[in-house]
Amino acid sequence: MTGKERAALRAQAHHLSATVHVGQQGLTRALVNSLDDALRTHELVKVQLVKNADVTAKQAAAELAEAVKAEVIQVIGRTVSLYRYNHDLEHGAHVAPAWIK
Repeated sequence: MTGKERAALRAQAHHLSATVHVGQQGLTRALVNSLDDALRTHELVKVQLVKNADVTAKQAAAELAEAVKAEVIQVIGRTVSLYRYNHDLEHGAHVAPAWIK
C-alpha cells in the first residue's frame, strides 16, 4: 500500500467510531472473529483498547493485523485503524465505500 493510499484511509478513518473493543481479556479468539466479520463487511475498522490492557496499542495492532490478514493504517493512543480489501463488495467511482454505508 502506498503512502497516499494510507493517508486517504487515515482521513476516512478519522470520522469512524470504534467498531471493535478490546477488553480486559485481551486478544481472544472471539475478538479476532468479531474483527474479521467487521472487516469483511466494512473493510476499514477502528479498534479501541481499554486503559488497562495487557498489550500496547502497537503490539495489539500488529497481532490483530496478522491474525486477520489486514493492514495497520494508524495507531493513535489506544485506537487502532485496520484495513482489508474485500473483492466481494462493490467498488467504483459512483459507489460509497463500505465503511460509510
